Amino acid sequence: MNEFAELQKKMYPRPKYITHIDQIKQLSEQEKSRLKPVTDKFIFRINEYYLSLIDWKDPKDPIRKLIIPNVEELEDWGRLDASDEEAYTVVHGLEHKYDSVALLLVNDVCGGYCRFCFRKRLFMDENDEVTRDISAGLEYIRAHKEIFEVLLTGGDPMVLSTKNLERIVRQVEEIENIRIVRIGTKIPAFNPYRILNDPSLLEMIKSYSFPEKKIYIMAHFNHPRELTDAAVESLTLMQQAGANIVNQTPLIQGVNDGADVLADLFRKLCAIGVPPYYVFQCRPTLGNKPFAVPIEKGYEIFENARSHCSGLGKRARFVMSHHTGKIEIIGLTEDRIFLKYHRANRMVDSSRLMIYKRNPEACWLEDYTDLVEEYPLIFS
Repeated sequence: MNEFAELQKKMYPRPKYITHIDQIKQLSEQEKSRLKPVTDKFIFRINEYYLSLIDWKDPKDPIRKLIIPNVEELEDWGRLDASDEEAYTVVHGLEHKYDSVALLLVNDVCGGYCRFCFRKRLFMDENDEVTRDISAGLEYIRAHKEIFEVLLTGGDPMVLSTKNLERIVRQVEEIENIRIVRIGTKIPAFNPYRILNDPSLLEMIKSYSFPEKKIYIMAHFNHPRELTDAAVESLTLMQQAGANIVNQTPLIQGVNDGADVLADLFRKLCAIGVPPYYVFQCRPTLGNKPFAVPIEKGYEIFENARSHCSGLGKRARFVMSHHTGKIEIIGLTEDRIFLKYHRANRMVDSSRLMIYKRNPEACWLEDYTDLVEEYPLIFS
């Protein structure tokens, strides 16, 4: 009997998926009618487990805002590929933006669709960025020895069957220059029973976790209430199987844009051994206007939250995934904001400091650069 076979004796629920707004009985007919144009434009999916986390008596419930459509998504703001990911696509299904990391888009389905998703373009009929055949991507990775890590993403790789996910992980780990395989997933938050009901997934993680080759789970918890007993158990089991787990979240208006909520999330993550990794500035993706928090306000929330955490919680960094690289927001004075390239596409930009005049309405780098006539003061 394998190490995780005891899980099969437990009777965990298998949540049903809901793909039409009409199926949500907690919404009035008027609300369903009002939200249908949103779901006609942007994909909608949820399951019974995640739906049960919503407090329907609270119209401002944060879990509701994460997953239930909002008519404000129809406002013409932002663009579909806000970080120009397509520009870094080197072969079908593979992005190579940073020298040592490659990104494989292995799936165009998620356990649920976050309303603030920055890759909603992948779920539209005309998009073909995702591939089921990763052979060209694998050849590219083999040929580029500088690539040290591969991030499996999409969509959500953990929506795949364990058999299909194992095939991908195995092929990537067989490449000599790869030492880290990351799996980007929100399944532990959306549907932890996907993990709890499948001992073979845990066996797969164990089988491909070696002293010098690691699997990282890049979890995606946005609010402390997502850390249910079932979610925590799923994370613990993956840790026991050998996975290293970290958490990342965007800062989302009406969800975690309060220092107390964000600090609570950091502390609870640290308590279960899942370090907070990145807090992202919400990307200016089409439909994301109701979720975006201005950068300077976001920085103040972020630093206030960190001030209530020990050094364990302070490991988080507040960044924006700009098309030129990950830019960390590192400080404010009365009239200036300080930004630094945490990771840059061009090595010449690596660790560069950028100083701009403050703009309280700014939501992206261009909201600063468009206000100056010449390139800002930069130090290497």
